[in-house]
Amino acid sequence: MFILLFARAICRKGRRKMRNDDVRILQEVQRNTKMAMKAIDTISEKIYDDDLSMHVARESMKYADIYNKATDRLLDGRAPSYRETGFQDMMLKGGVRANTMLNTSTSHIAELMIQGSNRGLTSMWKAINHHENAGNTSMEVAKELMDFEEKNIERLKKYL
Repeated sequence: MFILLFARAICRKGRRKMRNDDVRILQEVQRNTKMAMKAIDTISEKIYDDDLSMHVARESMKYADIYNKATDRLLDGRAPSYRETGFQDMMLKGGVRANTMLNTSTSHIAELMIQGSNRGLTSMWKAINHHENAGNTSMEVAKELMDFEEKNIERLKKYL
């Protein structure tokens, strides 16, 4: 019995519980990347420009990579992942469909995607400012997402 308790203590010691600020930052990364992937999935069927379509496909893969990094860090810290609601999903898809109902031009799609990236950057800055005790564990992934969003905006400007 003593050996079993000692073994559990050693395992727990190697994997410390993550700080709340780190958890919140990583959950915000998950929320942003998941929303971006769903928006891309919804809007992809309305893209008729091959170059933009390829760009968007690459974006989705990078969002998935960043999402997986945040998830791995949360799992390593024994923290819960972000849980979305069906309502958020419905609102996102409905918003994309409404915004592309009458205009599916390449310029309009690029504009919508730039707006989405700007919203993602704003929510990440809010999370960082509200959780200033977050450490390198979460900030590294958050900065990667934010750098990626900024580069996306620059790349999408050519489609306007």
